Amino acid sequence: MSPPTRHPIAKVDTAWLRMEQPTNLMMITGVIVFRDAVDYESLKEVVASRFLAFPRFRHKAVQTARGAFWEEDEDFELTSHIRRIALPGDAGRAELEEFVSELASTPLDQYRPLWQFHYVENYVEGPALITRIHHCYADGIALVQVMLSLTDSDRGDSLELVHPEQWQRHRARESNVFKRLLEPAREGIDAVQHLGYKLVEEASSLIRDPSQAADYADAGSEILSELATLLLLNDDPPSRFKGKLGVRKKVAWTQPLPLGEVKALSHALGCTVNDVLIGIMTGALHQYLLDYGDDPCELEIRATIPVNLRPLEHAKDLGNHFGTVFLDLPIWEANPLARVYRVAENMHRLKKSKQATVSLGLLATVGMAPLVVQKAALELFARKATTVLTNVPGPRQSLYLAGAEIDQMMFWVPQSESIGMGISILSYNDKVYCGVISDNKRVPDPQRIVERFGHEFENLLALVMMLGPDADRSPQEVENQYQAWLDEIGAED
Repeated sequence: MSPPTRHPIAKVDTAWLRMEQPTNLMMITGVIVFRDAVDYESLKEVVASRFLAFPRFRHKAVQTARGAFWEEDEDFELTSHIRRIALPGDAGRAELEEFVSELASTPLDQYRPLWQFHYVENYVEGPALITRIHHCYADGIALVQVMLSLTDSDRGDSLELVHPEQWQRHRARESNVFKRLLEPAREGIDAVQHLGYKLVEEASSLIRDPSQAADYADAGSEILSELATLLLLNDDPPSRFKGKLGVRKKVAWTQPLPLGEVKALSHALGCTVNDVLIGIMTGALHQYLLDYGDDPCELEIRATIPVNLRPLEHAKDLGNHFGTVFLDLPIWEANPLARVYRVAENMHRLKKSKQATVSLGLLATVGMAPLVVQKAALELFARKATTVLTNVPGPRQSLYLAGAEIDQMMFWVPQSESIGMGISILSYNDKVYCGVISDNKRVPDPQRIVERFGHEFENLLALVMMLGPDADRSPQEVENQYQAWLDEIGAED
């Protein structure tokens, strides 16, 4: 009997595989809520024909002394990966959040392909499908595209099958375009990986004393300068959001916001939709601290934000192809309008940098390093941030899966090492959803954060309508106008 087919796991994907630890599992967890009843057999057929059209999902990840490999699961059974369950009690939002929290805290079976679907048939808002897929298979952008490939834009097309050869022909046709579009990013990746060999050789001393990175800042290279900037960032301060972690996760998600109103806010403020949403979440974190009697007036934390480094149409090639940037979140800022402007300014600076490309190249390099070096390097970077924050634009129109209309979509990103909170923003069908996953020891009630997110949105919308700021005003002018309005209200009282 011949041994199972194996092929090496890419270095970046290997790094994600090896990040798994009890305090932070490397799964991307998602929830789809349907408007209609779903035929379970039809759901399994869609998964078998479309999800498994990607051969990688029939492979398990195997780690050996020679490295990590994809190995075909010769005993693969679909029923091991799709479960049908019912929620207890009232089967409402609280029960579903508790069940998703339990799954987000439970490792996938390492002896099988690292993914699983749970079909919840009795959720009061409609049947729900919970997905768990390990990050080593692909990044969030790619996995969202994979999940969208299971859907249709019309109820009548829902049982159309997709054959694996279709994806192979699609990739072959576009491979040259893909190569051209990625060439600038690859140049940066190759440069930092070349440097990375030296960093791996010197990793022990560099990690013990990151200030040595200052030597690279004088090299005159933009890549070297960005790498030095990353290594020399100060650690994020301790707070209610950052500290010792446990092994239990809690999840929560918001009621949807109208995307049209969010876009109106971004237009009025002269910022992007992303700036507005991150500013609103920053305000929610500010208010959460106040709820617990903490003083946020001097607190600034960083969020690591994934940046896609490939064209969206190539996300179906799977794998991890994104870098991260460190965004300063002005938790200290009490002015909701100025808060958005400060986020926008910080984002603008990051967009001009090569930080994302450098971080991807560095992660690939770390994937080649011994495990002890990788862990120390990842923790070095994890100490510099408090949360992971990602924003994924989803489809504008309503979609169908297995003949049932999808009402809501949400997902949660994993965190690495000592980072204990993840924030996800997803738009679907002209609505915006926000989810929070947190370590139970740090934030046992993420529901309060998502509730504050909704309140902050309403407050910001009311302020913009009242004050009518425009894109020409500076943050200081907005702050002055806001303060004058507060003083006027106080005088009237």
